[in-house]
Amino acid sequence: MSSIAPPPGLSSAGTLPQDIWYTVCPVPSAASIAFARGEYASEFEGTGVTLNSIRSHPDRKIREAHYDQSHENLFREGGNIPPIVARSKGRNLRIIGLSWIEHYSRILALPGSGIQNPGDLKGKRLGLIKRPNDPVDFPRATALRGYLAALESVGLGSDDVTFVDIVLDEPLVGKPPEGQALSSSYFSARVTRKRQGPELKALITGEIDAIYQSSQAAEFEALLGAEVVADIAAFPEVKSRINNLAPVAFTVRGELLESRPDVVARYLARAIKTARWAAANPGDAKRQIARDSSIAEEWVDAAYSASVHTALEPSLTPELISLLKDQKDFLVRWGFAPHDFSVADWIAHEAIEEARRLVDAGR
Repeated sequence: MSSIAPPPGLSSAGTLPQDIWYTVCPVPSAASIAFARGEYASEFEGTGVTLNSIRSHPDRKIREAHYDQSHENLFREGGNIPPIVARSKGRNLRIIGLSWIEHYSRILALPGSGIQNPGDLKGKRLGLIKRPNDPVDFPRATALRGYLAALESVGLGSDDVTFVDIVLDEPLVGKPPEGQALSSSYFSARVTRKRQGPELKALITGEIDAIYQSSQAAEFEALLGAEVVADIAAFPEVKSRINNLAPVAFTVRGELLESRPDVVARYLARAIKTARWAAANPGDAKRQIARDSSIAEEWVDAAYSASVHTALEPSLTPELISLLKDQKDFLVRWGFAPHDFSVADWIAHEAIEEARRLVDAGR
């Protein structure tokens, strides 16, 4: 493939647009590690391009672009639910990469509850986070998909259980990031733990019988001495393991891809280089993944997998695109995404092709 050229009248170091925005989720990602290592700063030094964090913006509405991706010239790497919902609402957004992160995905019950396997969930009350003041209620969709995977494994469905809303009124990015946040995502460990508290309280007080928990909550199983009702991460069928981090979505706003494909290719190429560095440096990579995920370093293998450092390179394989489509179909079917759309048309293959060309050329 030939090199992607900048728009007419601009060199590859052109200054339109000067301000590029980015955001990353508190999960394993190549982009997050690249920011932490200063690689993006060096990549765009002297190019006229300035990288700005959406999460650190003083305006809440602009910070919420982390979820609804409403801000122009924005890159995002993280969970797939927010970008699917944003695209469903007509947002000018393109997929430029996907990665598959195996992660902790379990349904837990209190010890002594008698709930030991998915069949025991019949007739039980299952907690579902509800965030009415956030633009995308991705925790609710995440938990629902986890519950349904477990129920379907034993021939049960949503009508066989009672879902109990656990309402969290405080928006996830309502306040500016805390100053002590060490992650490139600017989500602090304090904020992460605070938002997990209501679910655990509901379980401990008997308001619900079981909770679905994902990667950042692996340590709570040990804290509670909890009964593992279902280990969805161990289900053999790949489609049963689809959720917010499986696959992780790398997106860019469409107008940036159209006006500065050279910038998009360089941004993605840097992520590919960082992912390959991580694969060759497991200790350092996992240390950064722990920081980015707001967990202790020794929990990384339990929260994700022993090989998580090898899984960060974005790609656009037919299998990953098919799994993303399955997730889109789920979100449309359950009303999280208001309008259906073509995933095939959403994918921008040219960006990753050019990024790989740059990496192979040593640029």
